[in-house]
Amino acid sequence: MFLVSLDLSIVNVALPAMDAALDLGPTGLAWVINAFLLPYAGLLLLGGRLADLVGRRTLLLGSLGLFALASLSGGAAQEGWQLIAGRGLQGVAAAVLTPISLALVTAEFEEGSARNKAMAIWGGAGAAGGALGVVLSGLLTDHLNWRWVMWVNVVFVAAAMVAVLRGVDNRVPAGHRRPDILGGLLVTAGVTALVLGVIGTDEYGWGAPRVLAWFVAGAVALLAFAAVEARVADPLVPLGFLRRRSLIGAAVFGFLLTSAQIASFFFVSQIMQRVLGYSPTETGLAFLPFCVGIMVGLRAAQLFARDRGPRPVLLAGGLVGAAGLLWFGFTDPSSGFVTGILGPSLVCSVGVGAAMVAMGLAAASGVPAEQAGLASGILNSSRQLGGALGLAALVTVASSVTGDSMTPDALSDGFSTALRVAAALLALGAIAATLIVPGTRPEAPTPDTGDALPPHPSTAAADRMAE
Repeated sequence: MFLVSLDLSIVNVALPAMDAALDLGPTGLAWVINAFLLPYAGLLLLGGRLADLVGRRTLLLGSLGLFALASLSGGAAQEGWQLIAGRGLQGVAAAVLTPISLALVTAEFEEGSARNKAMAIWGGAGAAGGALGVVLSGLLTDHLNWRWVMWVNVVFVAAAMVAVLRGVDNRVPAGHRRPDILGGLLVTAGVTALVLGVIGTDEYGWGAPRVLAWFVAGAVALLAFAAVEARVADPLVPLGFLRRRSLIGAAVFGFLLTSAQIASFFFVSQIMQRVLGYSPTETGLAFLPFCVGIMVGLRAAQLFARDRGPRPVLLAGGLVGAAGLLWFGFTDPSSGFVTGILGPSLVCSVGVGAAMVAMGLAAASGVPAEQAGLASGILNSSRQLGGALGLAALVTVASSVTGDSMTPDALSDGFSTALRVAAALLALGAIAATLIVPGTRPEAPTPDTGDALPPHPSTAAADRMAE
């Protein structure tokens, strides 16, 4: 989770250097980000299901190897398309890595204090990876070369491979399973079309025929996917699985949280460099307090969720994070570091760190170990759709305020307005999740999912040992 979150943010500060080296232009720069996001969002649900049907160590090692290869090739790019292709392959690997990470936590730890602690580490790793990615981006770009923004991943991949070999077994759920190939193709096509439509809004506008065509195609594919899932013997997503209120609440919150979070990293980075005049290194280092706040937030969530469950932590964390984003929305060219960056960073990060832990706990509540990958795929698909849609929408908000002016004051007005809207989205997500997610009592596994698997003997043994 740390590796994937790191790479969602690590290119942000390096984009100007990439442009100077490869002559990418505005469209090419957008595709450096979107090339990762498109396969990542499109394949997450399929990757999550694979995590339930195939040995997890095999999948982890294969996807980590692909991630390393993609990072090496992207960093060695001599043409813009080569860098974009490398980022795309990173997105494919990430679509398998992300759901497996949450599935392992759900499968290996029973609900209670042990899972709360593990989920705190999982959520904190994701949030810290996103913040550290911006820090590393600035340092590597200024003191080495933009290519190291890609190559540094190899170090993290090597460490992850060692951990996987030492700590993850390769057991496969018992029972013969037929992969739902048609369902996988339809949901991947539907999500990909929706993301392409969102990406296209930045260049063509929301009402452009090609954008509307992508949205219609995505909707048709997803409707066809629902029809297929209702009829096949072994569906990719059993429709009964979607009756889990905790999972749906977590997915709704994740959609709005990531809408606000990805946009905030983008706009705060822009404020630092284009409004306050920070260098790439200064911008990266200015995000270090965010990492500290994340650690505080995840620890607080672990303690409070133990007795109260995830729902109140979702509400409190979401509202605190929204308050931090709202504070960022008042940063202007006259703001100092303490009031313009440090204060809102600490407030926002504490809230986001706590909320991410609670979101993971809610999504995993009552989910059988054999379906943990599916739950993770649903949660993370909603998050990435939210990130794509949120960034596109908030860039439109900022542009409508800024207009053609590129002065620090005009840019500040546009970026600040977008951050205030992002704060409203996060607050809305916290309130909505509180209304959907049940109270402290975990949801029991749904008996009529149409996809239940018998517990694996080694899993049952591990559960007895944990007791």
